[in-house]
Amino acid sequence: MMSRIKWHKSDSIGSTNTYLRELKGGDPAYDYEVAVADFQTAGRGQKGNTWESEQGKNLLFSILAHPRNIKVRDQFYLSEAIALAVSDAVIAVIGPEFAGGVSVKWSNDVYWKDFKMAGILIENTLQGDRILDTVAGVGLDVNQEVFLSDAPNPISLKIITGRVFDRDALLTDIVDRFIGYMEQDRADVDRMYRERLYRREGYHPFRDAAGEFEACIEGIRPDGCLMLLTRGGEHRVYEFKQVQFILPGK
Repeated sequence: MMSRIKWHKSDSIGSTNTYLRELKGGDPAYDYEVAVADFQTAGRGQKGNTWESEQGKNLLFSILAHPRNIKVRDQFYLSEAIALAVSDAVIAVIGPEFAGGVSVKWSNDVYWKDFKMAGILIENTLQGDRILDTVAGVGLDVNQEVFLSDAPNPISLKIITGRVFDRDALLTDIVDRFIGYMEQDRADVDRMYRERLYRREGYHPFRDAAGEFEACIEGIRPDGCLMLLTRGGEHRVYEFKQVQFILPGK
């Protein structure tokens, strides 16, 4: 059965995530609700970070979903699903010449080579040991060419390819792909996410509270924790924000 989607479109909004969360579960007549805006006055990223976006140039949207039978301990599946949906849609439009550079940086940033093109913020409403509602917020740099903030490594599809993209078509594709991933087997989504991980092969520099070190990615736990193996053979496990990828030149 085709999913029922309710769209909320605005020229300007505080935050698409906040807008959907304030719906308190949304309209029961719909399976998904999508809020999209040309500009956000209070857009947020992970841990309170802000997201720079020139008005009318990029995609700023959030999806309200009602996961079926996803337990709290498995909630990282939702991050995997939206990160794969965004990266799939990007790969489809930029073409094979550039697609090889697309990856997902743990936990759910979408990268092109060593540059960030999309950030994702997941906010869940819990009911006991299960997830009642989830809001997945996405900021994807599409047609912006100049970035003025102190963000270390932003990039857009326009900068990568030199082409202007249809934001509405891209949004529809992302939403459709996200819905598809929500209905897929968890093991398949886990596998595809790991295959698309940024720096999934070899040793790379990281930084934690104790300092810098080199390690390779061993995997991702079901709860979303990153598992690393240092050059010295030490196994380490990190929650989000406990470890940083050291980017070139940083």
